[in-house]
Amino acid sequence: MKTNKVLKINGTLVDKNQLENHLQKIASNHNLTNQSKKETYPVPQMVENFKVIEQVYNLLNEHLKLGISIHPAGEWLLDNLYIIEETVKQIEKELTLKKYTNFVGVANGTYKGFARVYVLASEIVAYTDNKIERKDLEDYLINYQTKKTLSMEEIWNIGLFLQIAVIENIREICEKIYSCQMQKYRAENIVERLVENKEKAEQHFKNNSKKLEKDVFKSMRYPFIEYMSYILKRYGKKGYGYLKALEEAVEMTGTTVSEVIKKEHFDIAVRKVSIGNSITSIKKIQRINFLEIFEKINGVEEILRQDPSGVYEKMDDQTKDYYRSRIKEIAKKTKISEIYIAKKALELAQKIEGTEKQAHVGYYLIDSGINELYNVLQYKTSRQMSSKDKTRAYVLGVITLSIVLSIRIK
Repeated sequence: MKTNKVLKINGTLVDKNQLENHLQKIASNHNLTNQSKKETYPVPQMVENFKVIEQVYNLLNEHLKLGISIHPAGEWLLDNLYIIEETVKQIEKELTLKKYTNFVGVANGTYKGFARVYVLASEIVAYTDNKIERKDLEDYLINYQTKKTLSMEEIWNIGLFLQIAVIENIREICEKIYSCQMQKYRAENIVERLVENKEKAEQHFKNNSKKLEKDVFKSMRYPFIEYMSYILKRYGKKGYGYLKALEEAVEMTGTTVSEVIKKEHFDIAVRKVSIGNSITSIKKIQRINFLEIFEKINGVEEILRQDPSGVYEKMDDQTKDYYRSRIKEIAKKTKISEIYIAKKALELAQKIEGTEKQAHVGYYLIDSGINELYNVLQYKTSRQMSSKDKTRAYVLGVITLSIVLSIRIK
């Protein structure tokens, strides 16, 4: 079974101006194709990501019962798993494979085959440490569009892809939490056996390791060292000898327990901020009115508002959406950009003086003027065939039918 490709963008937190410049650069570098590849469909990976998140959630609950301290980032997860779960279910429902593959794809580079809007959303998430603000998002999209125009469908759905990218990052944070918690469990097991001298039947923290006791401080990780130091200090004199052994083992690696603790506390703080940003951003994205962003930054909307008749500006949102959807349909049929189509419809309307219906852009999108628009776009429909073309097609049809009938008679 062929597995889907996973989109992974490694970014670092940058200021807003740096990210805007970065987005302009990637827009310039993006070559595009009409569709995205189905093997880049992100929903299956998102579902797998949630399974990992859920497993870590269950582990945290087990450790709470055992009295093991919980990673501060894990506290965010314990309080907000339901939000992530609801988001995953909603995206699963909304983002079908067919819908995904109809998005414009990236035709070159590392992200070849992925939907352009998915790549763009992931870039934004990667360079903001999962922190999405409505005003900043609007500015990011405007900056991207200084080099490449986004389609209406992309702007409408970027919220889905932002959330997919955020959930991917939550999964990565959860892997760090899992590793940290297992190191703490290991430390509790060692202390229970060596310091408290509990018999196997009395132990709460079961040891799965076959290593000798003299090897307990080998293969140490920072979470283990930080936590082991913490719990050994609780035992006072009883734990002093083990604490000295720990310090000596750490010094042999070229650092000190004190330095390890500082670095681990820094990493803990970073993870806590990242997962806090992630969950807060999911909530904010779900509250964003993408219609407002769309109408402000979409080039098609800006063009249609210049309707000479003034009719478009007075329409309700539903009717405006119908006009924009019609442009999207024409773009798909003709393989011509939405912006270009809207401009040509406006130019046709501007040629008409007065208040006649031909002075309204809608006449060329949904009314009798559609053929005039197709002519300007140099796109020929079956209904636009010239009399000469129709005669040629008729004669060809008669000849073909005569040949078929003569063969059957023989």
